[in-house]
Amino acid sequence: MANLPRNPNFEKVMRESFARQAMMATLGAEMAEARHGFCRITAPILPGATQQHGFAHAGLTFAIGDSAAGYAALSVMEPGMEVLTSEMKIHLLAPARGRLLIAEGHVVKPGRRLVVVRADVSAETPDGAVAVATLLGTMIPVPAA
Repeated sequence: MANLPRNPNFEKVMRESFARQAMMATLGAEMAEARHGFCRITAPILPGATQQHGFAHAGLTFAIGDSAAGYAALSVMEPGMEVLTSEMKIHLLAPARGRLLIAEGHVVKPGRRLVVVRADVSAETPDGAVAVATLLGTMIPVPAA
């Protein structure tokens, strides 16, 4: 991302916000990487997060993809601002099998009123990474609570 961060403490803000996310804690998710315009979140595929065929539930895929995209957007915000998802579309590409899901969120277009984001989610399998979903959405900046 060519632009300089609007908030020099963006990584600290991202990690502190993530630590307050009860949903991510419930899923066992971790923020594995936080950079300007980028966020990687991982989550184990736990028995309680599978669907009837034994694959990771699409809700898990969506949750970590949405969060990775949202935290990528947060990294380009000014101090005192946060983001909320305005809309998010998901394309499920393959069943999510394996032991771990990895969501990589990217800022496509930063803006002061809207931030367009993308997340790619893959599953870590014994045979390597398999792309399971791509998300595209819009985040809106809101004042921090």
